Amino acid sequence: MRYRFFTCDVFTTEKFGGNQLAVLPDAEGLNASQMQQIAREFNFSESTFVVPSDSELSRNVRIFTPAIEVPFAGHPNIGTAFALANDGQFGDIGDGISVTFNEAAGAVPVSIRRDGEGHIWCELAAPESLSLGASVDAAQIAEVLSLNVNDVSTSTHVPQVASVGLPFLFVEVASLDALQRARIDTASLERLRDAGIVPDVHLYVRSGDEFDIRARMYAPFDGVPEDPATGSANCALVALLTHSGVGSAAGDSWRIAQGVEMGRPSILEARTRRVDDAIQSWIGGYSVLVSDGFIFVD
Repeated sequence: MRYRFFTCDVFTTEKFGGNQLAVLPDAEGLNASQMQQIAREFNFSESTFVVPSDSELSRNVRIFTPAIEVPFAGHPNIGTAFALANDGQFGDIGDGISVTFNEAAGAVPVSIRRDGEGHIWCELAAPESLSLGASVDAAQIAEVLSLNVNDVSTSTHVPQVASVGLPFLFVEVASLDALQRARIDTASLERLRDAGIVPDVHLYVRSGDEFDIRARMYAPFDGVPEDPATGSANCALVALLTHSGVGSAAGDSWRIAQGVEMGRPSILEARTRRVDDAIQSWIGGYSVLVSDGFIFVD
């Protein structure tokens, strides 16, 4: 059997930047083992597999890294919405449409529109409001990141696990220099994982230049040594910042750079809103088509 695929670069307007994604727009008939093999073959941080749903504007979507299936992720949703819309599968998007992707973490609404130059913009709503998990000692996470303890900032929040559908360990650093110097010490990260802490580390600095935040994300045990753009992590990060009192009381918006140190610069636009005791978050960006073709599966 042959299956059509698209590859696109997500959170960028330039080919060969952003975060690579493979999308199989009609994956019906593939089992989980085959999906995992295909994701390993593409070897991008994630690949998505789309099957029909009961509505013209919804799809069932499964997301795989090269090593595991994940319940939710940011750039796969943005890139999948772009790829399907670019292929005309949602018809004329006109002034904008909203689609829903049904995933293990729940329903993920994605809005799609064209800008004045004809580029497709997509924004997802996180499937969950902010939830907080374990915290980590600054000295311990500094060892994981091959940094000095005074490179880790705790003035806004301690190193903290947070999630809006997929958990990450969030660490603020004190300077752009510290962000650029960070290197994962695998043995220290293994000890953190063995202690029951989520080992996917999202490192950031509030840069205050043309970007509000500059970030890096490491998930080596998921087959992603470093990720060029992590929508799910940045979506949780801005919710955590709103929870911690950064920005307005009601919510705020952030322009985020990631992937710069990898040579794949990405731009992510995030926003939050506080509703009663819950914090909701959104993340959006552009994508570009790189290739399409067929993959053959026995």
